[in-house]
Amino acid sequence: MLNCTSTLNKVRLLCLVGFLTSQSAWAQSGQDAVGKLDKGHKVGVWEYYGPTTTGERVVIQRYDHDAHKLLYYRPFAVNTYHAELSPGDWQYVRPDQPPQFIGGYTALSSYTSKLVYPQASLEQHVEGLVVVTFRIDTLGHAQNYRLTKRVNTECDEAALLVARTIPQAWVPARLGSHAIAVEYELPFNFRIGQH
Repeated sequence: MLNCTSTLNKVRLLCLVGFLTSQSAWAQSGQDAVGKLDKGHKVGVWEYYGPTTTGERVVIQRYDHDAHKLLYYRPFAVNTYHAELSPGDWQYVRPDQPPQFIGGYTALSSYTSKLVYPQASLEQHVEGLVVVTFRIDTLGHAQNYRLTKRVNTECDEAALLVARTIPQAWVPARLGSHAIAVEYELPFNFRIGQH
């Protein structure tokens, strides 16, 4: 004899599973980001969170992944950047909007933290700061990676490798209403007590 209650529940469950897999889902990544996922891809407006100097958790960026547009960012100390104001004309400026990694420092540090201390340098107690400088163009693409501060061959190569594996998720700097290309300096600190 057919159990109607059991069959009905199975049909409801299959319908629910089908509905959930075909729809966009809300996602939360370690409380650092909130937004919708559709088939594993970020869609719509996402909010990215980070701490203030007092430790308060606040929205640091709001980014529209459909329009590829930064809607909001929490202002922070603006640095001077070496920027290309017109083709071939590089000057140091303070942009109205600095270049930013989508998701802020927390998202960027999830990639930079993959730095592996070279075993030979660790055994020789080599420490120091490596700075990888690269260009973020007007479309937000990182390119032209180079070392502008070095420690030794092994540490330099390790830092350069990590910098090159960071996703192309940059928002370009803006001066007035125009996007500008800038040189971005990314530091990697090799300290034995930190690894």
